[in-house]
Amino acid sequence: MQIYPPLVRLSPRLCPRLFPPLLPLPLRKRKRSNYFRASMDRSTTLSRFPRLPHRDLMLDLIATAESLLSPDLLPSSVPDDVLSFQNEAGTSIGSLDVRSGSPGSSVDFILESWLHCQIPNGALDITTLFAFLNDSTDAPHFLLEIIQSSPTSLILFLDLLPRRDLAVDADYVDKFYQDTQLDKQRQQVNKVPQVLPYCSNSLYIRSILSPTAIAVHINCGEDGQGVMEEIVRTQVESAAKEVLRIWFDKCARSSKQMEESERAYMLKRDGMIKTKAIEIDLAANMPRLFGAEVASRVVGEIHKAFGLRT
Repeated sequence: MQIYPPLVRLSPRLCPRLFPPLLPLPLRKRKRSNYFRASMDRSTTLSRFPRLPHRDLMLDLIATAESLLSPDLLPSSVPDDVLSFQNEAGTSIGSLDVRSGSPGSSVDFILESWLHCQIPNGALDITTLFAFLNDSTDAPHFLLEIIQSSPTSLILFLDLLPRRDLAVDADYVDKFYQDTQLDKQRQQVNKVPQVLPYCSNSLYIRSILSPTAIAVHINCGEDGQGVMEEIVRTQVESAAKEVLRIWFDKCARSSKQMEESERAYMLKRDGMIKTKAIEIDLAANMPRLFGAEVASRVVGEIHKAFGLRT
């Protein structure tokens, strides 16, 4: 589920965003859990990300997320032609996998996606890791998205998406944002000289992010590929892992008794976020990038995962 900011429209949407190839050697040497290896048997994650710039970072984060959540996840049921897909010309390729939460779990689903598209001035890579909780809790969702249009420029979104009105729920702010010291991650990333705040042109996108969201443009200049790799390997990796850890410790294991009216409002809000994510980005851009048939197949799987009517 790509929550794309308007900057990244391809000739309307997918234009310059994140994800260049970063292959940090230290990550290659790390062992991944047997559970994760098993989860990669179908069209393995490695083969699904053949050109991903920061491939090792994403593989490590996905391995961590799936390992932590393994008791709460059902096996993937995504068909092979959605796990891996491309347009007729082979200029746009992608991968989508969705794991639904098991009965009794607070996890609704986790979604992993990657798009690689040839564009007039190079290539665009967009990667998303999204963990969505169900109505057994009002805890925030996890979002990581990297949009990379060159080896030296990317946009990063990293956040715990709130599910309540933060202006009127001080306890919620304290529990998930203040007490967890989540804002330290944003502050650390923003200290990097090559990092600038990123302000989406979409008021909707800006409205769903938390005040602690990391929404930045990292630009390392024409000859800055090595610098970019180092930033991703250090600051981006550190922030992503810490936010994921906080989400798992404080959100994924939480539960809350809610009034029916509270639950109904939260589900309506969740549904709006899901619907807008599809309308703003996928429905508008997937047909242009991959053709109507492929787009329909992929978007249909996302509708299914989101519990939305097609």
